[in-house]
Amino acid sequence: MLIKEKQTIMAIITLISDWGMNSHYQASVKGAILKQIPDARIIDITHTLRPFDVMNCSFILKNSYQDFPEGTIHIIGVNTEASMQSPHVVVKHNGSYFIGADNGVFSLIFEHDSVEAYELNIMQDSDYFTFSSRDVFVKVASMIASGKPLSEMGDPYKDLNRMYAFKPVVSQDKIEGKVIFVDDYENVFVNIDKQTFREVGKGRPYTIKFRVPGYAISSLKTSYSDVADGERLALFGSTGYLEIAMNKGKASSLLGLGLTDSVSVEFEPR
Repeated sequence: MLIKEKQTIMAIITLISDWGMNSHYQASVKGAILKQIPDARIIDITHTLRPFDVMNCSFILKNSYQDFPEGTIHIIGVNTEASMQSPHVVVKHNGSYFIGADNGVFSLIFEHDSVEAYELNIMQDSDYFTFSSRDVFVKVASMIASGKPLSEMGDPYKDLNRMYAFKPVVSQDKIEGKVIFVDDYENVFVNIDKQTFREVGKGRPYTIKFRVPGYAISSLKTSYSDVADGERLALFGSTGYLEIAMNKGKASSLLGLGLTDSVSVEFEPR
C-alpha cells in the first residue's frame, strides 16, 4: 500500500510596516501566516516606519527585496486601507511578489520598470475592514505559495498610482539634491545617484555643500573608516545614492541634516 506524504508549502514571506513594536499587529499577522502556511519562513524587514510613510517604506523595500530569493512574497503593511483610488493589488516583478494597497508605493519601488499587476477581488476571512494585512494579504500570500496563478486573484491592473520621488535639479556645473532617507546610524542619503554625478561632473573637481557652513566635502570615500572617528565623509554606498556620514558619529544630528534638506554638488566650471 502506497502512503502519500503530505505536501508542505515552503515560502519566504517578508513583512514591512508601520505597526511599531508594542502592538498586537505583527504578532497577529504572523499567526495568520502560520495557520495558512505552517512552514513559512517569516522575515521582518522593519515595523518602525513612521505612520503612513510610503516614501520611507519604498526606499527600504527597494534597497532590500533584490537580496531575497526568487519567489519571495513581500507583504506591505503601510496605509493599507482599500479605496477606489488605492485598491488592493498583487504585483510580480523579476520573480518576486508584492502585496499591498496601490497608494503610490509600487511606483516608487519599481519606478519605470515593467511589472505584472492584478487588482485583488478575493473575499477576506473576516467582517472587519481595518486589518487588511491579516485578513486579505495573508490569504493572497497563501494562494501564491500554493502555486495559484495571479489571474485567479483578480483582474489585470495596468495603471499603478504614480507617486514621484524627489529628483535632483541638474545644471551644467551643479546638482541640487535633497535628503530622502536617514538610517538608524544617522547616515544621510541624498537623491543624487552615482551615474548622474559622473555624467554631470565628467571628472571635474567638486564641492559637496549642505546647511552647515564650513563643513563642505571635496572628495568621495569608499568606506566609513577612510576617515578618523567623528570625521564627516561622503560616499556612494550599496544603494547607489550619495551618502553624507560620520565615522562612528551621527551625521544627521551633528550636521543638522534631515529629510528634504538640500545638499548640492558644485563642480569646477569648464
